[in-house]
Amino acid sequence: MKVAVEGCAHGELERIYDTIAGIEKDSGTKIDLLLCCGDFQSTRNLEDLQTMAVPKKYLDMCSFYKYYSGELVAPVLTIFIGGNHEASNYLQELPYGGWVAPNIYYLGYAGVVNVNGVRVAGISGIFKGHDFLRGHHEYPPYTDSTCRSVYHVRQLEVFRLKQLSGKVDIFLSHDWPSGIYEYGNKAQLLRKKPFFAADMESGKLGSQPLEELLKAIQPAYWFAAHLHCKFAALVPHNHNQKRADDGSSSSSSSSEDEDEEKEEKTTPTPPPTKHVPVTKFLALDKCLPRRAFLQVVEIPSDPIEGKPRLDYDAEWLAILHSTNHLISVKENYYYLPGKKAGELTERFNFTPTEEELEAVTTKFQKLQVPENFERTVPAFDPAEQSNYKHMVVGQPKVHLNPQSNSFCAALGIDDPLCLVLLANGKDLPAVGCAETVADEANDSSKVEPLEEDIGEPLVTPTKRKLNLSLPAPIAAPADITDKNVIDLPEEVEPEEIIAETEAPTVEEQASVPASPNIKKLKRRNQNIYQAQDD
Repeated sequence: MKVAVEGCAHGELERIYDTIAGIEKDSGTKIDLLLCCGDFQSTRNLEDLQTMAVPKKYLDMCSFYKYYSGELVAPVLTIFIGGNHEASNYLQELPYGGWVAPNIYYLGYAGVVNVNGVRVAGISGIFKGHDFLRGHHEYPPYTDSTCRSVYHVRQLEVFRLKQLSGKVDIFLSHDWPSGIYEYGNKAQLLRKKPFFAADMESGKLGSQPLEELLKAIQPAYWFAAHLHCKFAALVPHNHNQKRADDGSSSSSSSSEDEDEEKEEKTTPTPPPTKHVPVTKFLALDKCLPRRAFLQVVEIPSDPIEGKPRLDYDAEWLAILHSTNHLISVKENYYYLPGKKAGELTERFNFTPTEEELEAVTTKFQKLQVPENFERTVPAFDPAEQSNYKHMVVGQPKVHLNPQSNSFCAALGIDDPLCLVLLANGKDLPAVGCAETVADEANDSSKVEPLEEDIGEPLVTPTKRKLNLSLPAPIAAPADITDKNVIDLPEEVEPEEIIAETEAPTVEEQASVPASPNIKKLKRRNQNIYQAQDD
């Protein structure tokens, strides 16, 4: 399989596809797959454009809307992750991935798919330490703060990716893993980007969670972007290094690290082998003339008949299902399971068992990703909005995507966007197509489905009942008098955290009756599920 890898796309899809066509013509070969490493800018219309975290003077519709509207069709299967310059509202509709346009697939906050036997994994966004331990609490319309925090990497996605076993052929990220420059031509990199030196010395160049993923997953290839330069590296791995943490998160306790050090000291080091696994790392530039923004690599794959086949990854589906209860939509810090949690024990390794894999394959009898793209908002119209840079446009309302609705219902998991809306006292909007949404824009009253010429509604605005069940509470320590609740401060330091004995259940909307077995929430917990006063 011939794979074209793109650095930062910055919305220049026509230029990228033209470049691929030129390569195919000159080499006489066919490019089977395009991978984009972020800053994709999938802006459908002017409202999407307002959710991009860039200065107003840099807001540009570029060309994605043509592929969204159907004016153009992507000539090659395209898979991308998010960066820090995105139409965040659109991507947030697809937290587990989906088609943003025909033949253009988004991997989600994190995701794993298979393309003709080539296993592709990836994670969206960039790392910022002050947001890493938070939940996905953002939703449109965004504030100046949430417009940026929405694309910051969260611990849950890193935790989930650490549960993967088996071979990963390609990993995509926007950030670089920290320390990756030590495995390539560092001197040449500093000649290109001399201002990197200060960040290298302070340890700020790159993402530490991505460095952990690099050591844990050990993919054959790792492609990145973000820093707008081409850089290659070869990272050798120790076999004992893989799965060393058994999926524990970056917020593991210091005592756990000490235990791991003891285990390493007591375990004899095996003699070196001739074949050492290596990750081939490549970062690419942004899409501009005379810049190294595209690279073609050949990767062994299953035979391709017609167009490449895109499949869900069964192990990833099982991980999403088993870790659904770990989703947080709160703004405050929270901590994921580790090897130890005080005197309480809970599952911390979510690498799927055979039973869990079998359950997923039963739910998804066909792992092939359905081609179920549909437009949910009107596309940009250059004829009527040619002077858009001088127009005053507001941010869009929240929309739910039918792809996410179908995927979550089939797998039995929750859509984080639905959860955050319910947690903030918002009503879930109807899941609809572009025509219904356009009608809503013209009428501020309740949306009624369109029934012209079809005899039945395009959309039934029903309220989807969320799968909000949580695991049974774990017994609290003996010295706790109230066995139902342990009071914790809203802001705590990592070393001060203790496990909660019972997580509160999110209340359904008024129209959905609550289960009689669900305990009534304590008053001090109710405020997190209600709209806050401005």
